[in-house]
Amino acid sequence: MDLHLGEVRALVTAGAGGIGLEIVRALREAGARVALCDLDEDALGAARAADAELFARRCDVADEAEAGAFVSEAVAALGGLDLLVNNAGIAGPTAPLEKVDAADWARTLDVCLTGAFYVTRAAIPALRASDRGRIVMMSSAAGRLGFANRAPYAAAKWGVIGLTKSLARELGGDGITVNAILPGLVAGDRQRRVMEARAQAQGRTMAEIEAEAFAYASIKDYVTPRQIADQVLFLASPSGATISGQAIAIDGDLGMLG
Repeated sequence: MDLHLGEVRALVTAGAGGIGLEIVRALREAGARVALCDLDEDALGAARAADAELFARRCDVADEAEAGAFVSEAVAALGGLDLLVNNAGIAGPTAPLEKVDAADWARTLDVCLTGAFYVTRAAIPALRASDRGRIVMMSSAAGRLGFANRAPYAAAKWGVIGLTKSLARELGGDGITVNAILPGLVAGDRQRRVMEARAQAQGRTMAEIEAEAFAYASIKDYVTPRQIADQVLFLASPSGATISGQAIAIDGDLGMLG
């Protein structure tokens, strides 16, 4: 299926690894031009080495000045902007709320939510100039269900959905769609680390934590990063032109998290 993405100019935050890198690869395979940022210098170097046409820079999206400067540089390098994918996020602490350090709470919200605000605010003028402006926010199943002992992360991801729905209303008149994707249990190192932290906090084994997680899902398997990337591509395509303000779960029909 040709999604007609050959002329798309895209910006992906945290695009040098994990889900972000899979989104970048999928966009490039579809012919899109891509700018990405990340904090991991080694991963950035690997991304550049794999694809010399990428615009790849270090940026902490939770830093207002860095976020604004990166967006400006990326838009200039791409010659405009059609698609923004706010993928940057961190897992945050695994602990009961009364044991969560205030600095950890603040950093989780700064990266997962405020970073999306900084990047999106800077990108809106360029998206308005496009005739196919799209914004995709990466939320989480935790932004729909809540997550015991992961309150900072869940709160941030609920906030991402609120930001998504508000921006869809604000920007619809400009022809810009805004949607959120809510991944569930995603295959990869990050999910493994989260489960290991839960296992340690609860004095249980990884096998027990994994079995419990899938007990709440209709489809008892991990989501793949490529499945998430494919949803981004569809939303960015002409077929996604009237999909906006939606929180789209890709989670095997999860009914509960931890």
